[in-house]
Amino acid sequence: MVSTVDMGLFGIFLLVLLCPFFIKKVEEQLEAFLFVMGVSAVTIANAWHMELVMEAIEEPIIKGIVPAVLVAGLIFYYGRSHAQRIMNVLLDKIPLKILVFFVVVILGLCASLITAIIAALVLVEVVSLLPLDRKTKINLTVVACFSIGLGAALTPVGEPLSTIAITKLQGPPYHAGFTFLIDTIGMYIIPGVLAFGILSTFVVGKKTTEKQMDDMVAKGGDTLRDVAMRGAKVYLFVMALLLLGSGFKIIIDTYLIHVPSMVLYWVNMSSAVLDNATLTAAEIGPSMHIDQIKAILMGLLVSGGMLIPGNIPNIICANKIGITSKEWARTGVPIGLVTMLVYFGWVFYI
Repeated sequence: MVSTVDMGLFGIFLLVLLCPFFIKKVEEQLEAFLFVMGVSAVTIANAWHMELVMEAIEEPIIKGIVPAVLVAGLIFYYGRSHAQRIMNVLLDKIPLKILVFFVVVILGLCASLITAIIAALVLVEVVSLLPLDRKTKINLTVVACFSIGLGAALTPVGEPLSTIAITKLQGPPYHAGFTFLIDTIGMYIIPGVLAFGILSTFVVGKKTTEKQMDDMVAKGGDTLRDVAMRGAKVYLFVMALLLLGSGFKIIIDTYLIHVPSMVLYWVNMSSAVLDNATLTAAEIGPSMHIDQIKAILMGLLVSGGMLIPGNIPNIICANKIGITSKEWARTGVPIGLVTMLVYFGWVFYI
């Protein structure tokens, strides 16, 4: 029977899903809104405890997320002119479409070693240096974030989802080690990263004109205040995801873990809003068949690119480039749905 707590949490989920698209103030202050929703979810679920509070405060720092954002921001702030010269040399020697393809593929595959966060930080700086109009930069960023989100799962280093998956499966019968994920879902992920690389060449058109480039340069780059504010927003966002995941754990434990894997694959599109690491921790266990594990992981990984809250790289890139929730969804949702359909057929029927 559905309880008042369940209904309250479902209401929170709908607010998180819909408000950024219909309320401009929420869209402009997405991190703060998600934090408030996270606090509300934990309160409704009566899940407050000191360990959670300390984890929420420490997690963004201990995991290196905020320090990475700040350090990378400072490096690119002081080295932007040098980076622009390097980009100009590359563009003189390499066609734009080919350069973009390699950026998307290399960052996607390397994310499993350098982490998805570092890959996203590099991506957003590269995109900001490319001679592209705003709409094209948005489309390219979304496609590249899908690639990074997929590729980061190849090793337990890449992102929290993969770390948790390995931890949950390190005992019998799987004895999961460092290469378990690349052995298990690498056959899906690597072609996916390559496919997103190819897709990126289609979303990138011609270079902008010199006048358009001059207009963009005239707007100026980041200030030190921008770098600090981005770090603060990412800190708040990571806290919000952790709180949302903790608040919704009761829903996940009560309903999702009993859902058949074919249905769960689609239900896991909720990771476009919720923390996919929390869903991984709740859904995956050593008693599952390997095909169920594959289905759960692929559903979570693909859907994470559909909306801004779905992945930390998304929020980093959206904040830097100034992508709104609507702008991200216009590109991310169609790509995500098509990719989900392709992988559904591949995972379950091939």
